[in-house]
Amino acid sequence: MTNVSKKRVFSGVQPTANLHLGNYLGAIRRFVELQNEPATECIYCVVDLHAITVPQDPEKLRAQTREVAAAYLAAGVDPVRSVIFVQSNVSAHAELAWILNCVARMGWLERMTQFKDKAGKNAERSSVGLFDYPVLMAADILTYKATHVPVGDDQKQHLELSRDIAARFNTDFKVDGFFPLPEPIIGGPAARVMNLQDGTKKMSKSDPADNSRINLTDSVDVMVKKIKKAKTDTLPMPAHVDELKSRPEVDNLVSIYAALSGQTKEQVVAEFVGAGFGVFKPRLADLAVEALGPTMTSMATYLADPAQIDAILRAGADRANAIAQPILKDTKAAVGFWS
Repeated sequence: MTNVSKKRVFSGVQPTANLHLGNYLGAIRRFVELQNEPATECIYCVVDLHAITVPQDPEKLRAQTREVAAAYLAAGVDPVRSVIFVQSNVSAHAELAWILNCVARMGWLERMTQFKDKAGKNAERSSVGLFDYPVLMAADILTYKATHVPVGDDQKQHLELSRDIAARFNTDFKVDGFFPLPEPIIGGPAARVMNLQDGTKKMSKSDPADNSRINLTDSVDVMVKKIKKAKTDTLPMPAHVDELKSRPEVDNLVSIYAALSGQTKEQVVAEFVGAGFGVFKPRLADLAVEALGPTMTSMATYLADPAQIDAILRAGADRANAIAQPILKDTKAAVGFWS
């Protein structure tokens, strides 16, 4: 039986258009930090199987898959120290998902709030895949017996489901401890970056307003312009961080500054107390150029050489398969499949 003797982290990003600052601060930068922790094995995926739960243009999907991989590499994810691959290149994800579908219960999935949010009033017209998305996520994690998963607020419920499915499998097939119960790694101070034009909404790839987000494919000049055009209000920076609760756009910009500078929001407010946004925004723009400029430039370089990205992803898929296939074989044996 395949066991994990050290911390094994799994995570992934969907290859949908317009990777943005929220993806970087909430996920990709964290991937690099985890990679650099001692005794930690990191497996990072481009989750294209998840992407097709809603309609996708095939050519755009292929291009966006490379874009996510380029973002990983440009941010500092090392394809030697970490495994970087495309989900659909490792068949164990789909095979294990079917087995786990037969372990999970309808009632568990019906309680998933993200499906209700995404499907809205059109639930009956949504794909089965969108409804079943959390089981595939469980398979992603358990395919590698991952022990830890970095998650944002919108994925906590799905990770809890993964734990429930793992525990149920272990009980149903009398294989105590076969699948570990993955632990969440909660993101840092800017794990949830908000819309630059509406601080009550999360920064989103799908927002039709390009000024609502900072794309990782933006030029430095465009990024600076978006920061300077970000919505604020006419009041100066407050004296206390509690006052930001009623000023969502200001709170968002302070959060971004804190995340990029490694400070707390309290420290940022103390530094700029009483200042107008004609002072604060240029400082934030300078900080963003310093912190993000190299990643954006490196990402453009990777995207200009798709053959290099493809070679890295193929090598990563080979490594991922080498981990996943023995675990899948043991899983099938536990279920009672003939071999």
